[in-house]
Amino acid sequence: MTVQITPSVLQGTVTAIPSKSELHRALICAAFCNTATDIIVPGSAYLSAEMIPDDINATVSCLSALGAIIDFSQNKFRVTPLSKRVSNPKLNCKESGSTLRFLLPVAAASSENAFFEGEGRLPERPIKDMITVLADHGVSSSASALPFELSGHLEGGTFTIPGDVSSQYLTGLLLTLPLLSQQSDIVLSTELRSSAYIDITIDMMKRFGVEVECEKNRYYLSSPSSYRSPGTLTIGGDWSNAAAFIVAGILGKNNSIEVDNLDLSSPQGDKAVIEILRSFGAEPIAGGSEVKTEGCDLHGTVVDIDPTPDLMPVLSIAAMKATGSTTFYNASRLRIKESDRIKSVEKLIQSLNGCAESTEDTLTVTASDGKAGGTVDSFNDHRIVMAAAIASCLAESPVLINDAQAINKSYPSFFEDLKSVGGKVDVI
Repeated sequence: MTVQITPSVLQGTVTAIPSKSELHRALICAAFCNTATDIIVPGSAYLSAEMIPDDINATVSCLSALGAIIDFSQNKFRVTPLSKRVSNPKLNCKESGSTLRFLLPVAAASSENAFFEGEGRLPERPIKDMITVLADHGVSSSASALPFELSGHLEGGTFTIPGDVSSQYLTGLLLTLPLLSQQSDIVLSTELRSSAYIDITIDMMKRFGVEVECEKNRYYLSSPSSYRSPGTLTIGGDWSNAAAFIVAGILGKNNSIEVDNLDLSSPQGDKAVIEILRSFGAEPIAGGSEVKTEGCDLHGTVVDIDPTPDLMPVLSIAAMKATGSTTFYNASRLRIKESDRIKSVEKLIQSLNGCAESTEDTLTVTASDGKAGGTVDSFNDHRIVMAAAIASCLAESPVLINDAQAINKSYPSFFEDLKSVGGKVDVI
């Protein structure tokens, strides 16, 4: 699908969609509870099954294969937990790294001989360290990359794993601790990166009655415990996806956008978009559950993108407007996302007649001449689609996005929300 975005003034209010990060974790916790849980996903983004993001569908499908019963009706998932161990479940994680890394140890602890497969770039994304730690605890894999079959049953003890490859390794093991028959702990062999995602995990587990303790690089349960259903749980707004509209508000001279359904006290790390935009010279107004941004002048800055890697694509569009240069550093892990995001963002900006240069670990964007526009590739990456779409605020000619259907991975209603604040969107 090719989408054309014609430059326009953006004004109005967008309601942040429910957090994908929170929802993945809530579904997994609910699948192993004592009783059923109703997970509420408020707003217009989940009005029908067709609007569920692809990544969430992957987690739902895999949990169903493990024996949970998950029913969806407007704005609600009802999760009935699995009642027994399933043999030979087939788990297709599609293109979702979260689904794969979270459920690898979970499946090893709760099923027999689980078969994992995936699509797109997922088989290329790192998984070796998790395969190794599973092998150390009684579970072997038929291969070191997708597709593969697990055999054996996960034994407890001390799980040692690096913290600087993917925080998803640690999340997967944390989610598994309540499923093990013996008291266990997790020790990180290297410094933890993207720690805010672990905060989300620990917060969600607490909402399901499980308390996680942390001492330096060691994580464990404060006491032997299992997941307990809260009955009903509501998912908060997604800062990662809201960031596209928060950034869009500052791009056009006459733009004015308010994003609501956001929790300023959320453990989601991407709420840092507010402070990062202030480093560009913008003045986001944040209060209650809303963030408002308006068109303004920007200047170049330096951003350590390691804590918030998902923000780099949309922030790079702000950098196109900022006077001088902006450098994003500690970015090397973006090369193992849905696309090589250093390379894909660099090519995106160049395709829009902007200036960008990269190294293995950095991306530097220099202010464009204000004539952005042209045809870009999504690289099958939802974050690139959003960045390209808001770049139309800087353009003098339409922005055409090839393979724009990649947006369905996290935000199927994105283009409808863009139109609701004045975006001119046409499917070509």
